[in-house]
Amino acid sequence: MVKKIILALVLMSMAIPTASFAQQVYTVQNGDSLWKISVRFKVGLSELIGANQQFKNPRLIYPGQRVNIPNLSAAKSIESQVIQLTNHERAKNGLKPVAADWQLSRVARYKSAEMRDKSYFSHTSPTYGSPFTMMRNFGVNHRSAAENIAAGQRTPHEVVQSWMNSPGHRKNILSPAYTHIGVGHAAGGDYGHYWTQMFITK
Repeated sequence: MVKKIILALVLMSMAIPTASFAQQVYTVQNGDSLWKISVRFKVGLSELIGANQQFKNPRLIYPGQRVNIPNLSAAKSIESQVIQLTNHERAKNGLKPVAADWQLSRVARYKSAEMRDKSYFSHTSPTYGSPFTMMRNFGVNHRSAAENIAAGQRTPHEVVQSWMNSPGHRKNILSPAYTHIGVGHAAGGDYGHYWTQMFITK
């Protein structure tokens, strides 16, 4: 399978879509809101609302009600491996690790899924615009940012090695300026696997 990687860009959006995933169930407690539940389970609010159509007004939930929590554990496991391998490369070069940011990984996951679903491969999304704009519109604040994307690599190890073998991507991975990382993986599509790696400085 042809493998593609694109040079990373110093970073970049529109309406946040809903999505459906396998679910677990949480019982609402006193003081809960869907926002608090989304932060607790590290799931985007729009995904949580999309998985709970039984709430006619998502702002009004009550103790004892059951909330479906989108289960992203399989995707997060793969993405976590990419983060670990990235930090391993940084450690080999005497750099501090970048901290995993679940909200940034959520943005990266949407980017990878969109590249797969809309059959494109670019830093500029037809839906979200640039990575900088996309991050801002998803509520991710940063002082500086960068993005690496890849397609075709079958494993976390393979994609990190591809990035490390490319000077532009390697520069982002080994930049001492970045403090946080988000990784998104989407399986399927023309290349089988799509990867997005986002770095930010808070």
